[in-house]
Amino acid sequence: MPRLPTFDSPLLLGFEHFERLVDRISKTSAEGYPPYNIEQIGENEMRISLAVAGFSMDDLKVTVEDCQLIIRGRKEREDDGRVYLHRGIASRQFQRAFVLAEGIEIQEAALDNGLLHIDLVRHIPEPEVRDIEIRDGTPRTIDVEPDR
Repeated sequence: MPRLPTFDSPLLLGFEHFERLVDRISKTSAEGYPPYNIEQIGENEMRISLAVAGFSMDDLKVTVEDCQLIIRGRKEREDDGRVYLHRGIASRQFQRAFVLAEGIEIQEAALDNGLLHIDLVRHIPEPEVRDIEIRDGTPRTIDVEPDR
């Protein structure tokens, strides 16, 4: 299916970054592991909570790469001789990515009772008003040497 040219309007100047973000969002995995919640915890604060039971702090890595929050979990192979009759607790590796809007920063990440909480804050920039100087309309002259 061909992609719709969302930001191809001549009135939208400099939105190539957003088009790349839309592409990145559409490519993120739709897999549901690990499950997560996103909640509003203040006027400009949010919290992402991932259910990562069985993972320790050493098994988890939280990074920000190019406006994308990436959470990775990788558990070292446990070869402790256990024989499972049923193994329903997932401990497979995962990667979960969230695209961050401009102005969102990570405050902290904490592991508590099998939940990884990542707190984010949105910094709202002050609007900037700038005057643009208007010059007179006389054409500029450019010195060009004639060809010999």
